[in-house]
Amino acid sequence: MNKVMPTACSRYQPLWFLLAAYLLLGLLLRITLYLAFGVAAPVRALDLLWVLPVGAAADAVQALYLLAPLALLLWLLPDGWQRSRWARGPLTMLVGLWMFSMLFVAASEYFFFEEFDARFNLVSVNYLMYPTEVAGDVWAEYPVLWIVAIAALLAVLGAWRWSAALRRATESETTLRRRTVPLAGFAAALGLTIAVVPASAFGLSTDRVTNELAANGIGSFFRALRTSEIDYHAYYATRDRQRNITHLETALQRGGQFTRLAEGRIDRRHQSRPDGRGRLNVVLIMSESFGAEFSRLYGAARDWTPEFDALAQQSLWFSRTYASGTRTVRGLEALSASIPPIPTESIVRRPGNDGVITLGEVLRSHGYSTMFMYGGYGYFDNMNAFYTANGYEVIDRTALTTEPRFENIWGVADEDLFDLALGQADTLAARGKPFLIQIMNTSNHKPFTFRAGLEQVGVKPEGGGRESGVRYADYAQGYFIREARKHTWFDDTVFIIVADHGARVYGRQDIPLKSYEIPLLFYSPKHLQPARNDLLMTQIDVAPTLMGLLGLPYTAPWFGQDALNTPAEGRVALFSHNDKVALLRQGELAILGLRGSIDNVRYDFARDGYTPATANPELNDLAIAYYQTAYELFTEHKLN
Repeated sequence: MNKVMPTACSRYQPLWFLLAAYLLLGLLLRITLYLAFGVAAPVRALDLLWVLPVGAAADAVQALYLLAPLALLLWLLPDGWQRSRWARGPLTMLVGLWMFSMLFVAASEYFFFEEFDARFNLVSVNYLMYPTEVAGDVWAEYPVLWIVAIAALLAVLGAWRWSAALRRATESETTLRRRTVPLAGFAAALGLTIAVVPASAFGLSTDRVTNELAANGIGSFFRALRTSEIDYHAYYATRDRQRNITHLETALQRGGQFTRLAEGRIDRRHQSRPDGRGRLNVVLIMSESFGAEFSRLYGAARDWTPEFDALAQQSLWFSRTYASGTRTVRGLEALSASIPPIPTESIVRRPGNDGVITLGEVLRSHGYSTMFMYGGYGYFDNMNAFYTANGYEVIDRTALTTEPRFENIWGVADEDLFDLALGQADTLAARGKPFLIQIMNTSNHKPFTFRAGLEQVGVKPEGGGRESGVRYADYAQGYFIREARKHTWFDDTVFIIVADHGARVYGRQDIPLKSYEIPLLFYSPKHLQPARNDLLMTQIDVAPTLMGLLGLPYTAPWFGQDALNTPAEGRVALFSHNDKVALLRQGELAILGLRGSIDNVRYDFARDGYTPATANPELNDLAIAYYQTAYELFTEHKLN
């Protein structure tokens, strides 16, 4: 018997070795994330006094899950088998692979945090559903080979050290009965963790980025996976359904006549408007990651959108517009279906999303041809299925019959997409019917690679990063408008340019509003006089505002308002970020979270700052009314 470690605990030395290695890796990653991103957030250095120990606790909890198979194996293997080479060799290789995986995940977390100011979340879950696009993006944008090589080297060294621990562990004779006591302790700790420790237990700060630093990335990923399509009623604050409808009746009564309130629906009938422009063609450009932070017109220091800024001066320009979320699907659902961003997954990706009354369906009822165009493959994010089932013909990159100017994993160059759109518009116009074309571009996205020849507008073929992406998207949109002016249908068309979301999420709050500011304009020189509108406008208001501008009658269960024909008083904006959703009204936010939580904060637009606010039951009830009702109407197929 080993004189130093005479108990069966010595059998589990390899387990303690991996636990210590995992905790050390978590500590080093947390410090690295703080130095690289937390300082700029800013996260106070004093907060590290609790972030590091709480983070270690989060890592320890996750380690219980990750190391459970090894604990079980060390318990089952008899002494003789564990001493044999045929057992130790495969075990060491498996542990080396485990170490490599943990190191690679840690490196991935660094780059994910760089992009999203967060640990793995719902975005990472969604991206893994489309490995071709994501793998191509990752390969083109990040030093994958270096990461793999370094992780492999460290994993080999770690496995070698682990094998030494495994040899020491077999020096003591044990029995199954003796080995059961330590395993029972491990199992009890794991069971207690599952039963008692909630996923939110380590979020002790009111600062979002600080909580992200304290979190465990793998744990965050599985939490996002588990809650990606959760039942609203099981996790979020709820109210009586009729009470919610009453709140929405008050909030939306100035924007049309309710037709089915008795059925628990919010369908509203809008009469034709004598001041409407009639059946104009509509081209709606939904521009990837085209945030207001790049526009001098919106007060940005960076002047990366000169084409948009110049066009806005000739347009009906909305200077205070917000996106619904931080992903393309959130923009698509808001702009097409005028629905709040129900937690946690967009309706574009949820099952049962057919039969929704979209802008396409409404305009089809007025004799329009309707089309959705995407520069990538339309199966991504379920776009093909959603738009085909809800009033649109779908055209994606596969319809391109000529060699594209440039393409990468995400799609063809925006210029090629716009050329395709011009051709489709000519075809539709030749039929003698008005048309709606919704265009989703892709170029302003990592890996930020472009065709040569655009250096004069600040676009580098490679290595230009976000600046080249924004400048190219802006250039291509200007190109499209200039080319459209040459076509006969131009004079009777209203062009809308709006972002699907901002470029990235940044900020300390659960709902960092500055990240949600986006550009928006309506351009039709023959029919719209240039004007500036400074009232609150959101993506869910775009479709109702367009219909009011056209003056066409329609009935739809839309949650948005006609921003040109409803008073500013009481106007709201609705936001989502991972598993949090919020409602903004007159500078105050009600934020709904998991486990029925409700937080109230006040937002200072001038300084982009937040202060805690006293509980506002009326505002909280209104927020619940919007989100709970939207969820119920969708899941019960009452958006048709």
